[in-house]
Amino acid sequence: MIRRLFSFVVLLMLHATSSHAEAVTVVTDLDLNRYTGKWFEIARFPNKFQKQCVSDVSASYVTRTDGNIEVINRCKNAAGLIEEAIGRARVPDPEITAKLKVRFAPRWLTWLPMVWADYWVVDLAPDYSVAAVGDPTKKYLWILSRTPAIAEPVYQALKKRLVVQGYDADKLVLTPQEVMKQSPASH
Repeated sequence: MIRRLFSFVVLLMLHATSSHAEAVTVVTDLDLNRYTGKWFEIARFPNKFQKQCVSDVSASYVTRTDGNIEVINRCKNAAGLIEEAIGRARVPDPEITAKLKVRFAPRWLTWLPMVWADYWVVDLAPDYSVAAVGDPTKKYLWILSRTPAIAEPVYQALKKRLVVQGYDADKLVLTPQEVMKQSPASH
């Protein structure tokens, strides 16, 4: 009985591993100083923690004096109100700066490993204008840009590179950026 149970568990593990056969690779030599600043969300995989966000999703990254990064996520909800979540990101391995851990849980919970989520920079334009951020399970994916919109050929090329890494690019949902509809005088 124990042998059958063990065999069953091994088969489940092999199946789980094979469903993510394409390994996720990260950007080499990510310069965190260049990466910090404001990013606009162009598209994302739907997820529970952003279900209230209907437009104007952005993330700002600010280097802290302790070497960590403050993460400020903002979005507009259906009522037109801006929601904000403030978190912290850290680099667990200084040799692989593109594999960050991020948390939005209260500081007193930071000792729990499960409050830190993988935040992997899996694609990045050489000029740091467009990025893709995901996780090794391929459950989460965001396409970010320094501007509220990117050219369609750039978006399509990025999607193709993400498919090579095993992400299902058909799951991406475009994020409306209402700032694009505002006139320069309304800023």
